[in-house]
Amino acid sequence: MTVVQRTTAESSALPVPASPQADAHLRNAADLAGSLAVVPALGLTTADAERRAAAWGANELAEPVRRPQWLRLLDQFRSWLIGILLVAAVIAGVIGEVKDALVITVVLLINATIGYLQESRAERSLEALRRMLVPTARVRRDGQVRVIPAGSLVPGDIVLLEGGDRVPADGRLVIAESVEAAEAALTGESHPVAKTTAPTAADGEKHVPVAERTCMLFMNTALTRGRAEMIVTATGMRTEVGAIAEALRTDAEPSSPLQVQMDSLGRRLAVVSGIAVAAYALVALLRGEELADLALRAVALAVAAIPEGLPAVLALTLALGVHRMAHRGAIVKRLASVEALGSATVVCSDKTGTLTLNEMTTRVLWAAGSSYDVTGEGYDTTGTVLPANGEGGMDLHDALLPFALCNDARLTPDGIIGDPTEAALMVLAAKVGLDADPRTHMTRTGEVPFDPAAKYMATFHAVAEDRVSVQAKGAVDVLLDRCTHVLTAHGPVPLDAERRREVTDVARRLGSQGLRVLGAATATTDQPHPKEVTGLTFTAIAGISDPPRPQARDAVALAQAAGVTVKMVTGDHADTAAAIARELGITGDIVSGTELARMSDQALTDCIENVGVFARVAPEHKVTIVEALARRGHIVAMTGDGVNDAAALRSAHIGVAMGVTGTDVAKEAADMVLTDDDFSTIVRAVREGRTIYDNIVTFVRFQLSTNIGAVFTLLATVLAGLPAPLSAIQLLWVNIIMDGPPAMALAIDPPRDNVMQRPPRPPRERILDARRLAAITRSGAVMAAGTLGVFAGARHLTDAATAATMAFTTFVLFQLCNALASRNDGGSVLARHQLHNRILWICLAAVLTLQIIAVQLPVAQGVFDTVPLSPVQWAICLATASTVLLTEHAWRAAQARSGRPADGDDENCPSKTPSFRRLVRLKK
Repeated sequence: MTVVQRTTAESSALPVPASPQADAHLRNAADLAGSLAVVPALGLTTADAERRAAAWGANELAEPVRRPQWLRLLDQFRSWLIGILLVAAVIAGVIGEVKDALVITVVLLINATIGYLQESRAERSLEALRRMLVPTARVRRDGQVRVIPAGSLVPGDIVLLEGGDRVPADGRLVIAESVEAAEAALTGESHPVAKTTAPTAADGEKHVPVAERTCMLFMNTALTRGRAEMIVTATGMRTEVGAIAEALRTDAEPSSPLQVQMDSLGRRLAVVSGIAVAAYALVALLRGEELADLALRAVALAVAAIPEGLPAVLALTLALGVHRMAHRGAIVKRLASVEALGSATVVCSDKTGTLTLNEMTTRVLWAAGSSYDVTGEGYDTTGTVLPANGEGGMDLHDALLPFALCNDARLTPDGIIGDPTEAALMVLAAKVGLDADPRTHMTRTGEVPFDPAAKYMATFHAVAEDRVSVQAKGAVDVLLDRCTHVLTAHGPVPLDAERRREVTDVARRLGSQGLRVLGAATATTDQPHPKEVTGLTFTAIAGISDPPRPQARDAVALAQAAGVTVKMVTGDHADTAAAIARELGITGDIVSGTELARMSDQALTDCIENVGVFARVAPEHKVTIVEALARRGHIVAMTGDGVNDAAALRSAHIGVAMGVTGTDVAKEAADMVLTDDDFSTIVRAVREGRTIYDNIVTFVRFQLSTNIGAVFTLLATVLAGLPAPLSAIQLLWVNIIMDGPPAMALAIDPPRDNVMQRPPRPPRERILDARRLAAITRSGAVMAAGTLGVFAGARHLTDAATAATMAFTTFVLFQLCNALASRNDGGSVLARHQLHNRILWICLAAVLTLQIIAVQLPVAQGVFDTVPLSPVQWAICLATASTVLLTEHAWRAAQARSGRPADGDDENCPSKTPSFRRLVRLKK
C-alpha cells in the first residue's frame, strides 16, 4: 500500500470528511484512508481529531427519551375500566356518599401502585449498551501509539487491536494477521469469523449482510486471536450497535392481548352501566320519584354495574404468576407479559445460546480410517470417544496429538481462554486420555500462524536433539495437499487417490450435517525451522458444532403439540442452522438473510407460515420477521441473547432474553429473562400463561355475574315499585370484600389437565364471548330472582329492615355458590376438582364469617344498616343461594347430553399420542 505522508499543518488544514463511510467494506483500504484524510502509519493529528469530534460528536450512544415518573404512574389509570371507577368515585363524592367514594379511591390507588411497581422500569437498554463500551482504546495519533478514552474516537482514527481486545467502534481493517472476531452478540454467528483486509465482494448485491463483511470490525465484538489495525469508519449512534440503539429509542411496544381485552371489557362495561342508569332514570322519572332518591339509586346502579375489585384482583393474579414463574427460572418484568406468553402462537428463537449451548463441542471423529461418536457437551472434559460401529477402537493419542499441540486455547475452571473451536479440540484430546495440556511437555519452537487465506495452522516442537515434530490442523483439502501419507489402524500408508477420496468424502459428509470440519496432520523432520509444511501424515477429522440444549428437543415438541410454532432465527450459516433444526424437530423452509432482503413485506407475509429457519439474518431482518408474523395475526414471542436481538425483543409481543449468556442490552429490552437459559423454561412459561388466562376468565365471569345480578335486582325493584333492597355501601361490600377473596382464590386455581393439549386461543378471542356472556347473564338472573324472591316474601312475613337484611345476606351467599359454579366452566360443577383449591374453601369460610359479623354484630349493623337474623332466616337465605349452583350444574349436564362441547373441552387437542402425554408429564 502506497503511503503519502503529510505534515501536521497540512493534515490540520484538510476539510472534515462529509460523513463516516457506509460502504467501507466495499472499498480498498488505501482509497478509504484517502477519503478519510488519514495516513495509517501516522494516524490523525490531535488537532484533526478535535475538529472531527466537534463535527461528529463523541463515540457514545444517545440518551434515551425518558418518560417522567409521574406520567408513568398516571398511565396506570389510562383504561376504560379505571376511568369508569374514577367517574363512580366522583359521583359518589358529589352526592355525599363519602364512604363509597373513599373505598373506590383506595381500590384504585392500590391497583395503580401494584401495576406501577411491577411495570415501572426505566429505559435502561441504552445505558446497558453504553456500559458495554470499552473505556479506553489504543490508537495511533501524531505518529505515536497512545491510549485514549474510547469515547474520544473519531472516524479516521487508527485503532490497534490484539487477541482478547474488545472493538471500540466500527472500522475497516488495514492490517489483519491471523485475525478472528467473535461476533455472536451482534450477528448470531456461533463461530469466530476470520477477517482479512480484502474488500468484501458484493456479487452484484447492493447490501452485504453484516455477518459477511469480513474486512470490517464492529463495536462491542471481540478479537479471539491475531493482531489488527483498523480505520474507524463509524462511531456512536452511526455504528451497527448504534442502529440497534436507535431502534430501541423509536420502537413502540405492542399492547398485549390481555391489555386489549381488558380495554374492550371496560368499554362494554361502560355501555352496560350507562344503559342501566338511563333505564332506571327513565322509569324513575315516569314514576315521579324525588331527584334525591333518583340520584342515590343511580349511584347504587353505577356501583352495581362496575366490578370495583376487578383491577386489583387482575393485578394480583398477574403478580402471583410473576412470582411462580420466577421460581421456575423466568423473571417477568411486565405484568401483562405473563398472560401474553400464554397466548403466543409463534416463538421466534435465536439458535446460539438459546436452542444450543453456545459451547463448541466435537460431536464426530474420524481417525485412522474409523468413525467415532463423541459424548459429553460443551467444555466439560467428562465424556468418551466410542467407535460408531460398536466395536473396539484403537489408541487415538497419536491421531489427536496435532489437535492438542497445534492449539492456543486454555481450559480453566472459570471457562475457556481463546478460540472456542480450539477449546473444543482440547476437550476432545482430554477425552482420549491426553494430558490436560501436552504443550507443557513438548515445547513449541516455532509456528505458522493461522491465515484465513492459507486455511491452516502449524506448530513445531522439539522431540529430540536433532528432530522436530510438526503438528498441523486446518481445512481438510488444504492439509491433504500437504500430505503424503494417511494414518490407518496399521500405521501410516501412502496417500493414494482412493484414500484421498475416502478422506474427502468423510469431510464432505460431516460438512453436510452442519458440522465445522477440521483435519489434523503430523510429521517429523530434522529441520529445526521448516520453511515448508509438507510431507505430512493425515491423522484425523473432527466434526464440531454448538450442540442443542439437552431438553430443547422435548420442549420444541411440546410447544408444537400445544399449537405453538417454533421458528429459528439466527445469524449462523444455513447448513449449520438446518442441521440443528433437524435435531430439534423444527420443520419448514429455510430462508437466508439475502433472500429475505429481496422480499417485499407482502411476499414475506405470504410465505412466512411455511418457513422454519431464517439463517444469516441481520438485526433489521429480525424485526421484519416479527412484524410479518404480527400481520398474519400471530402473537409473537421472540427469544434472544445478543445485542442484535434487542430491537426484535422490543417489537415482539413478548421478548424473552437469556439470563446467563445474554447481554445486558437484551435483558433490558426484553419482557422476560430466563435465569437458566433453558428453552424448556419458555414452554413452562407458556403453560403458566395459559393457566393464568383460564383463571382470569374464571374470576371475571365470577365477578361480572355479581354485577349483572345486582343490576337486574335493582332494575327489577324499580319496575315492581319496591324499595331498593341493596344500598351502595352494601354493593361495595359485596363487590370488594365478599367477591375479592374468592376471586383471588380463583386466580390461583391449579392448571387444567388439557392446558397444553389445546391450540392457542385466537388472538382476537374475547374474554367474554357469546357463550360466557350467556352464562354470566344466566347466573345473574338466578341471583336477582332469588334475592327478589326472598326480599318480597320477607316483606310480607316480617319488617322492612329484616327483609332488606335477608336480601343482602342472600345476595352475599349467592357469591359463595357462584364461586364454585364459575370454576372449570367446561366440566361438571359438582366434581372432585372442587376439592383441589383449598385456599378457595378457606376464602369462602372467611367470607361467610364476615357476613355473619356484618349481620349479627351490633357495631357492624350501624355501618351496613342490618338487623340480626334467626337461624331459620339464615337457612332460607342459604337454600335460596344454592340455586345458582344447582342451576348451573343442570345446565351443563343438559349440554353434555346434547353433545355440545363446552369451553375447556379438548376436541381441538392437537395430539393424543402416548409420547405427547409423556412430554406433558415431563414438563409439569
